[in-house]
Amino acid sequence: MTDDPHRPVRVLIADDQDLLRGSLRMLVDHDPAMTVVAEARTGREAVELAARTAPDLVLMDVRMPDLDGLAATRSICANSDATRVIVLTMFDLDDYVYGALRAGASGFLLKNSRPEELLRALRLVADGQALLAPEVTGRLIADVVRSGGRGVDDTPWRVDASGLTPRERDVATLIGRGRSNAEIAAELTLSHATVKTYVSRLLTKLDARDRAQLVVFAYESGLVRAV
Repeated sequence: MTDDPHRPVRVLIADDQDLLRGSLRMLVDHDPAMTVVAEARTGREAVELAARTAPDLVLMDVRMPDLDGLAATRSICANSDATRVIVLTMFDLDDYVYGALRAGASGFLLKNSRPEELLRALRLVADGQALLAPEVTGRLIADVVRSGGRGVDDTPWRVDASGLTPRERDVATLIGRGRSNAEIAAELTLSHATVKTYVSRLLTKLDARDRAQLVVFAYESGLVRAV
């Protein structure tokens, strides 16, 4: 996320509830490795502040006035490759969450998560990892498919796996099942460096922003079955 290991991770908090936003700020600022650089009350304000302050991370409420969290996430991710978004929601089976993941969010958290879980999530995403539990992702996708929608209308997304090599399909499948690079290397008898190369190829071929979108791709393309 940052080339300087001593620089605090810069966080923007976007939520229309003053009390929750203030609580999140106190929690993040209490961690010496992080600092809150801005607060937003609406999605539009979040987009404007993200462009102005260039945060490393955005904690984004899904449902906000003026511009919802899905549209705000799409705009922020389209305008910056460096900023990562974690969406906040009351429900793990929220169509907006799925749309946000397809739009570029690196994961999602429930608003009732424990403080230590939230801080751990911020550290994971700041370190370049996706914040997705495979079993929750599968239920989320299955629920969206049953409802007849995908929670997003105009995000370009490649769901056809026919252009992947057999080994790329293997790697994408294991990513969808929540395996780490080390676990993929062990399961496929590959070096860690080779797995990283395959992940990079998948990101390029599928126009995916990060590992979170590779997980979504694995489900949408049928490589992994939604349960």
